[in-house]
Amino acid sequence: MPANLEVLFAPAEFAVLAKRDLTRTVCVVFDILRATSTMMTALANGAAEMLPVAEIDEALTLHRQRPGALLGGERHGLRITAGQAGGRDFDFGNSPREYTRERVQGKTIVMTTTNGTRALRACLGAQKTLIGTFLGLRAVAHWIERERPEELLLVCSGTIDQTSYEDTLAAGALCDLIWPIYSAGTFSDSAQISRQVFSFARGDLLKVMQHARNGRRLLAIPDLCDDVAYCVQRDTVDFVAALSPAGAVRKLDK
Repeated sequence: MPANLEVLFAPAEFAVLAKRDLTRTVCVVFDILRATSTMMTALANGAAEMLPVAEIDEALTLHRQRPGALLGGERHGLRITAGQAGGRDFDFGNSPREYTRERVQGKTIVMTTTNGTRALRACLGAQKTLIGTFLGLRAVAHWIERERPEELLLVCSGTIDQTSYEDTLAAGALCDLIWPIYSAGTFSDSAQISRQVFSFARGDLLKVMQHARNGRRLLAIPDLCDDVAYCVQRDTVDFVAALSPAGAVRKLDK
């Protein structure tokens, strides 16, 4: 059966996924700067699981139910503070460089971000939802080559309510890797667009980040500017992570 490949660019598109039958669809969610990159880093450094939620109140409720868990997340790019969270500073922001082995080994981390965690929650009804990053892009491509999902949906988390350049690039990079599988099937114009955008920019991803809204914002913040170079590294992790039906992000068994 011919395979289908589609890319969703903006939050308005993933917001309506609850109305769509995803039971035969594999989703890959990208929030390159920075939620999915942070999740993969935490798991690579030994975190047991990440629990993505949409809102701060949800994170606090889940944390009360799991007293040993840590809290991570951001609003407007910065770590959530006591003033935003009823008197409790979050343990982490959304910088992958914070999630060191010393701090996360064996831990459950409840996480809420502006866009990325909402995109993941929107895909809960999918057959499988994978975490998309440049850090582990080839591992995801290998999983897709092995499993050959008939319906593949790449979900770009975006920026606030808009399309983000960096997520479009990453989706395009994945499209490029798996194109031999899906070019004979049905691919959306959005998949073609994202692949062409990546082909144009692939020579120097860090330089291209200076033209992305999120990239410019992070590069202007001294404490966070190094996140940009970190998040556009290619294939620094060799595993795939996925969202469980119960809403936990964990490494997949090989």
